[in-house]
Amino acid sequence: METERGRTSRLGLLLDQFDCAREKAEVRLAGLGDEEYLWEPVPGCWSIRRRAEAATPRAFGPGDWVLDQGAPDIPAGEYAEVARQAAGGMTVAKIADDWGVSVERVEQVLGHTGPPEPDETPVTTIAWRLGHLHSCFAGGWEWAFGERRQEPKVLVDFTPSAALAVERFWALMDRWRDSVATVTDEQLDTIGFSQYPYGSDPDDPFVAVLWGSNLEFIHHMAEIALLRDLWQARFTTHG
Repeated sequence: METERGRTSRLGLLLDQFDCAREKAEVRLAGLGDEEYLWEPVPGCWSIRRRAEAATPRAFGPGDWVLDQGAPDIPAGEYAEVARQAAGGMTVAKIADDWGVSVERVEQVLGHTGPPEPDETPVTTIAWRLGHLHSCFAGGWEWAFGERRQEPKVLVDFTPSAALAVERFWALMDRWRDSVATVTDEQLDTIGFSQYPYGSDPDDPFVAVLWGSNLEFIHHMAEIALLRDLWQARFTTHG
């Protein structure tokens, strides 16, 4: 019989990974203040902004504050994933639709040879990274466990208050974790158990969706942790 820690089932391993990442993330988010949350370490950052001050063409959110979002593209770090999608039988048109890009852009990616050029992506604030995570998991919950009807981009009311953003985020993550814990082996293998409309969720078994959501949580929280380190280091003077 599996213990709460040290489980070996597929779901148990994914839950243990999530729980461990969450424990570390809670420590790293503790004490986050508003100034640090909105800190833009370099010019041209993406962040959350008042709607009238949005700096990007597709900034979104249901309220007064919106999350920066640029034109759709396939980043170099996802070229291999696009290749896997095509090798798995997904049509170029479907791939283009999933990524929100043209068929020509997908064909360019699939025809790329050699190592991809580094992405030229904007630096994003802690507010942006936390808001992005919140939006992704809110949409993921709605389209796997909820009514599967609400547009993901209106599910999160972004806020300039760090404390409120963190409180709302952990409440969502509690709901996500509780729902994931109820998933059966059959549901793990069900293709399209999640109908999240952005990305490949409707074409993937749910176990792959959960693996991907853990990865998203881990890598964005690691980025937030680094930004917090840099925020602290900015007060350090070097002789």
